[in-house]
Amino acid sequence: MSRRRASRIPDRRSAARRSPGNSLPYYPPVSPKNKTDTHILPLALFIEKLSPLRNTVSVFGGLAKIVFSPSSCYNFPSGSLYFEPAKTISFRGIIVEKRLPLQQVPTPAYVIDLPALRKNGERLKYVSDNSGAHILLAQKAFSSYSVYPELAKYISGTTASGYFEAQLGYEEMGKPFGKETHVYAPAFTSEDMDKLLPICDHIIFNSIAQWKTHRAKASAFAKETGGVPSFGLRINPEYSEIETDLYNPCVTGSRLGIRKCDLDNELEDFYASSDDPESRKVEGTILEGLSGLHFHTHCEQGFEPLFRTIKVIEEKFSEILMLPSITWLNLGGGHHISKDDYDRDGLISEVKRLSEKYNVTVYLEPGEAVAIDAGYLIGSVLDIVENGIKIAILDVSAACHMPDVLEMPYRPPLQGSFEAGEKEYTYRLGGNTCLAGDVIGDYSFEAPLEVGSRLYFTDMAMYTMVKNNTFNGMPLPSIWILGDDGLCTLVKEFGYEDFKMRL
Repeated sequence: MSRRRASRIPDRRSAARRSPGNSLPYYPPVSPKNKTDTHILPLALFIEKLSPLRNTVSVFGGLAKIVFSPSSCYNFPSGSLYFEPAKTISFRGIIVEKRLPLQQVPTPAYVIDLPALRKNGERLKYVSDNSGAHILLAQKAFSSYSVYPELAKYISGTTASGYFEAQLGYEEMGKPFGKETHVYAPAFTSEDMDKLLPICDHIIFNSIAQWKTHRAKASAFAKETGGVPSFGLRINPEYSEIETDLYNPCVTGSRLGIRKCDLDNELEDFYASSDDPESRKVEGTILEGLSGLHFHTHCEQGFEPLFRTIKVIEEKFSEILMLPSITWLNLGGGHHISKDDYDRDGLISEVKRLSEKYNVTVYLEPGEAVAIDAGYLIGSVLDIVENGIKIAILDVSAACHMPDVLEMPYRPPLQGSFEAGEKEYTYRLGGNTCLAGDVIGDYSFEAPLEVGSRLYFTDMAMYTMVKNNTFNGMPLPSIWILGDDGLCTLVKEFGYEDFKMRL
């Protein structure tokens, strides 16, 4: 009999039957021939639900908060709401839906490319279907929950870096679609654990001290719920091929994960108890109550670095992986699984080998692979100045709207552009802030830029919306979804109130 615990979501987390989306109840459309039907949405509820979104709400096919069809009509206590395709829908001045061609979306704006998102999802599902791996969305990279219902078709759930992300993943994917919710953080408070235990399937601890601190409470809770959540430790193999220290969790002095020597100090008697790893008893050791190991040592990488890292993991931690109590291994994120040149079949083979050798469920938690090449940041030229080079000042900012450009740093891809000097017209693109270094990069174009010219930065779905800020009072870009019909649907827009509420 397999020692692996059957994967399940307990009843406390079962998916209640509910409408598309979860912010508003679903009311079927009223036939125009019978406008006095009983499908009524109370106006007071409607107003209340719209208010947090600044009087806007997304309506997007199957992802809609309210679903319309071209001939549908909704009755309200004091009027009716009609749908006209590709136009703004309003009820007494309240915008309900706005759909525009990409070229007409007001700037600044993030646009999520839904067809591209599906393409990524299909490639991830290919890996999971053929390897048995559970693939989770790392929400630290992409947390636009308006598309979670679509992503739920392809992945096993979400992983979080703290309570807020975990709650979001649980509310928007875990609970409604019966998907898994995982969480890891460098440290948890007792209050964190009280909130996380009821909503998470896996909780991963960063240190031996953290596990010791929370083990009693965590184990008692899991005992009452039949083993959920499951608990694991993040290990540090002290091996990574990430070249940028800012993103390398294995640099000397890293605070992330437990080294082999740290475990050895705690498990000296455990290792000495038997030469056979499978016969060693975990009772009374720090391994008691643990079900898995987790490592995260990759960033924007292909399969080959993972393959080499796994060899190091096995050299250092195989004795723990062989324990009957260890039922899962999480390979972390940073894997560009959905890129054209990624060796997906190699990954499938390696996942199957690990599963069979150690009798474990293998998890992968990519963030970028879910949203890579699936979004735009659209900006407009506000002014053009000259100081040894022509400088276009934009309504988008590297510092505020795509901070990785300055942190990594890198030069973001831009449609219709070339390397500086390659074409006749070269410009430096800068943000509309007082930060002298708020520079996006130097680009050349076949035609000159003008005030009002629109620029489409690509691959902007990941690490943008989750990291943006309002430094200098910069407006946050609105968020749109580009659909199969070529039209963009407004999800959220932001204003002064959003800036003020954070201060």
